[in-house]
Amino acid sequence: MLVAFLIMLREGIEASLIVGIIASYLAQTGRRQYLGAVWAGVGIAAAICAAIGVALTYASAEFPQRQQEMFESAVALVAVVILTSMVFWMKSAAKSIKGALHDKVDASIATSHNAALALVAMAFFAVGREGLESVFFLLAIFQQSTGYSVPLGALLGLLGAVAVGLLIYWGGVKLDLRRFFRVTGVFIIVVAAGLLAGFVRTMHEAGLWNGLQQVVADWSQVLPADGPLGTVLAGMFGYNDNPTLGEVAIYFAYLIPALILFFLPARQSVPVPHHA
Repeated sequence: MLVAFLIMLREGIEASLIVGIIASYLAQTGRRQYLGAVWAGVGIAAAICAAIGVALTYASAEFPQRQQEMFESAVALVAVVILTSMVFWMKSAAKSIKGALHDKVDASIATSHNAALALVAMAFFAVGREGLESVFFLLAIFQQSTGYSVPLGALLGLLGAVAVGLLIYWGGVKLDLRRFFRVTGVFIIVVAAGLLAGFVRTMHEAGLWNGLQQVVADWSQVLPADGPLGTVLAGMFGYNDNPTLGEVAIYFAYLIPALILFFLPARQSVPVPHHA
């Protein structure tokens, strides 16, 4: 539940932040007539992402066992790629995103023959990207969890993000976005490492990977994966009480470099001196 809540909160805040910047800029510059176009883009993107998620969920349920394992492997791998790119994109874009969006809004209205349609597209792609990221992540988490805790966590995270977005739009809250995205970025990298270990496991179950299957530890008596704490850890970080060498290797081969790159300071551009 916590993983779904935090991911949806982060994804939702990213989308709300982008939409809120666009909407508040339109309001501040006296162009409220275009706000309807922004909300239309948001609604269309949300509906399409929800439809894709439902379709993929029902389609995967009809697969035979081997194909279902292959589908789970593919979803986990796509989720890892998307989550990783999202974390590093936001790290690099957080400082300049507001100015860049203002410029895009001005350019869309000034140069487009249909400014409303251009703003629909801006909002659609902003929300659609975050929505598709959420779809693949939640599919990967649903495959590791049972019950209603994951959907409930996702819903609460989404509602929390909407509330934060509205407060940002109304100017009632100042969120330390840099700290928020840094903390959640670390959390997402750890979650992605667990998904990658799960990818190796489902690839083996599908008969597509049989290397490095030596069990490196057996914690089934101390911390069983189907126990209360084990279930929470499995849902959050892909915990397995008898991990294989392949799972452990790919977990740390991803986790360590990803964390090092994440904490590396951003490169500062050095101004070129002008000679007289």
